[in-house]
Amino acid sequence: MMQTACKQLGRVAPQDVYVLILGESGTGKELIARAIHYNSPRTGGPFVAVNLAAVPETLIESELFGHKKGAFTDARTDKPGLFTESDGGTIFLDEIGELALGLQAKLLRVLQDYEIRPVGATKNQRVDVRVIAATNKDLEAMLADGSFREDLYYRLNVIHLDLPPLRQRREDIPLLVDFFLQKCCKQMDLPPKQISVEAMQMLESYDWPGNVRELENLIERALALSHSETITTRDLPVHLLTHRRMDSSLIELPEEGLDLEAYLEGIRAQLMQQALERTDGVQTQAAELLGMSFRSFRYYAKKAGLKGGD
Repeated sequence: MMQTACKQLGRVAPQDVYVLILGESGTGKELIARAIHYNSPRTGGPFVAVNLAAVPETLIESELFGHKKGAFTDARTDKPGLFTESDGGTIFLDEIGELALGLQAKLLRVLQDYEIRPVGATKNQRVDVRVIAATNKDLEAMLADGSFREDLYYRLNVIHLDLPPLRQRREDIPLLVDFFLQKCCKQMDLPPKQISVEAMQMLESYDWPGNVRELENLIERALALSHSETITTRDLPVHLLTHRRMDSSLIELPEEGLDLEAYLEGIRAQLMQQALERTDGVQTQAAELLGMSFRSFRYYAKKAGLKGGD
């Protein structure tokens, strides 16, 4: 899938046309949008991303198109909108399906005329912006029930990209893991790290309800917890063990052998840490969750370097 997507990007990016990306939440729609921008002639211009679902409906017009001083109570100065900020570059409109019908009509005019009108302004302002939109909603169903404009849909849908959930493209997981390892190591100022075969098998066997976003967060967490040059199964959350797909390869002894005691200790420490997080650090309650005596829990918590509240 990733190789196919890269080929599509290679064809789509140079064409200065609108793009609509569909896929579940967390499937990497913004990653694709950024890749399109940075592989396009607009790469020297700004890339501006906005999650329309996170902006109150009353503020979206001002956020996108800007406003003039005095346009409303809190408009104490002129403010440029995100379309102005992305002039010469790309604006990524995530969760386009959340846009109200009235704002859909205003956005359509911008896409057709390449002009915006800030709230409270009397004249239009020309902008040179490529629009990439995305949503996790079924826009065709929204067309049928009248909650999304058909003319806006077809204006945005010049190039259509579907991003399947990560569980349907497991072959992409190694490539994404490598990308996030490099990215997170750089951000966290860590030396380059790799991942063990067993840990990778575990990642490939998980169903990823949070998709690419969940994978990125997990890699960042593993790097923060790991003290070696290689991410191992000990650095991964316990729920990957308990919620993975049935895969016999995960319980096969590696060719190089395995430190069973250390492995089991790692699992115990991770479960204890989760119990502490669930009980706000109260060791007596965490011990009860795991069916352990407080004395035993305190011993292993001290051994693993875990801290609680009592």
